[in-house]
Amino acid sequence: MFIPLHDANGLKHIRLQYMTIGLIAANVIVFLLTSLGDRETVQAAEIGLGYIPAVANDLIPLHPDLVLVPEDATYFTYAFLHADIMHIGGNMLFLWVFGDNVEDALGHFKFLIFYLACAAAGAFFHGIILPDSKAPLIGASGAVAGIVAAYLLLHPKVKVWVLAFGRIPLRIPALVPLIIWIGFQFLMLFTDIDGAVSWGAHVGGIVTGAVLVLFMRRSGVPLFDRAIVTPSAVETAPAVAEPSHETPSRWGRQ
Repeated sequence: MFIPLHDANGLKHIRLQYMTIGLIAANVIVFLLTSLGDRETVQAAEIGLGYIPAVANDLIPLHPDLVLVPEDATYFTYAFLHADIMHIGGNMLFLWVFGDNVEDALGHFKFLIFYLACAAAGAFFHGIILPDSKAPLIGASGAVAGIVAAYLLLHPKVKVWVLAFGRIPLRIPALVPLIIWIGFQFLMLFTDIDGAVSWGAHVGGIVTGAVLVLFMRRSGVPLFDRAIVTPSAVETAPAVAEPSHETPSRWGRQ
């Protein structure tokens, strides 16, 4: 559909999006650590760190030998696991393009809280949609979906470079690709509920991100691009003034 490449949207309140960079680094490091072993090691990580609705809803127990973190922690740890290079690559690209401006609007620490809250909401909603699923949910898409929703409310008019249908470069207002992307997540939630992608986690992240940005953004930060910041307008001096539950191999991803 649309692959984001770059947005012409400079930073106003921060000089470096180090929380966004740190989250990308954490995801990449975890991916490398959990993908270097054999399949049994990888599956053990997915079971122990992934979010399993049937376990979270106390429908089945998890064998003690497979428990790596407290059950409640899997609402967050699952978001740092990815199935393959395409899975993590897509999520991290969205995080890189849109995360810096959401972090700028919220502040470093609140952006981290926002990211983790969207991840947890994605898992929670996935568990409501598929409460008895035994497949581990993995992937940062719930958190990233929250960032997309926040960016849409903050900067719908900012021009972004995208690849339409994966091959046609276009420079268009963020409103166009992001509203289509969000609409597609809701459509798929109702038409592909048992597919390989957890659309429920995406929708949970979207709704949470849209709500949280209204309350967590800095005082004075406007919505809907009432004050667009472009790279040419950014001062160099310090400023004064956040794509089923089961794949063919039976492992959930999102």
